[in-house]
Amino acid sequence: MPAMDYLYTLSGFAVGAIVGLTGVGGGSLMTPLLVLVFGVHPATAVGTDLLYAALTKAGGTVAHGRKGHVDWSITLRLAAGSIPAAAITIWVLSQLPKGSNVIGAVISHGLGFALFLTAIAILFGKKLRDYANRHEESELRRCCLPKITVLVGAILGVLVTISSVGAGALGVAVLFFLYPKLSTVKIIGSDVAHAVPLTLVAGLGHWLLGGVDWVLLGSLLLGSLPGIWLGSHLSAKVPEHILRRILASMLVLIGTKLVLA
Repeated sequence: MPAMDYLYTLSGFAVGAIVGLTGVGGGSLMTPLLVLVFGVHPATAVGTDLLYAALTKAGGTVAHGRKGHVDWSITLRLAAGSIPAAAITIWVLSQLPKGSNVIGAVISHGLGFALFLTAIAILFGKKLRDYANRHEESELRRCCLPKITVLVGAILGVLVTISSVGAGALGVAVLFFLYPKLSTVKIIGSDVAHAVPLTLVAGLGHWLLGGVDWVLLGSLLLGSLPGIWLGSHLSAKVPEHILRRILASMLVLIGTKLVLA
């Protein structure tokens, strides 16, 4: 294996460990790491990370599904918005000029924006849920919750397809806000289940556009799977609130660099 592949594997291990420790940070760390540290083209980084997410979260979906931790009605509502939105976004990207920096610029700025939103979701997720609990009986929520969920799915579909970020921490934060009475484990299970078809469709779309590096994908998976296992076993010994604050601060810094680049 070339030296660069070993570095990709090591990076996958590090990101996987953070995901295992905090439950978030996959795409929000992996994609900017590939772009800023390894110099991977933004479109290739996003496309590769999308398929990486689809493969790693598929196992989680099976596990959550077997335990009854997935609210399939919520997952289907999200997918009803996100899958068409992802397909349309891929089509729009395919219409941009080939061989120019337009696609890279769109993805870099979209990635930076998504990282800011994810940082906010990590820092203020609990406060958003508390607010939603106090306003659970609002008229808008009672009459339009299914339609709002589909709309949220569409927004996530665009954001994830452009940046590969948003299917994790951002999706969980939104579901906490929309369904404050649903248990945490069902929120997470439903979000993971929704992320699989979304990232798969978006990832395959990027592959059709030539934006997937299969060797890179294999190297990342080789490191991340043991990293996730190790992180999940260490999570009980590390203060999660400190890790989340550090992670959110990192995302803001990385997002700023991408937006201003």
